[in-house]
Amino acid sequence: MANTIQSKKRARQSEARFQVNKARRSRIRTFLRKVEEAIASGDKEAATAALRSAQPELMRGVTKGVVHKNTASRKISRLSSRVKSIG
Repeated sequence: MANTIQSKKRARQSEARFQVNKARRSRIRTFLRKVEEAIASGDKEAATAALRSAQPELMRGVTKGVVHKNTASRKISRLSSRVKSIG
């Protein structure tokens, strides 16, 4: 357990950041799931729209430090190639 005032404050800040990052990660996963569902249904229009809305969300996660840049780029690349192969 934290003993000093500073370490107690750091523990509080760490917990707050954890909650914010958890919400961001969850939001990103939701957007990605929508793209996956649209791909699975075979609807190219819906998949394209879902991917277009998921891209900025993923990149926002990169700026906020929740996701690594290469990871986000890889996910976008793989999803976009799957969306292209629908039609």
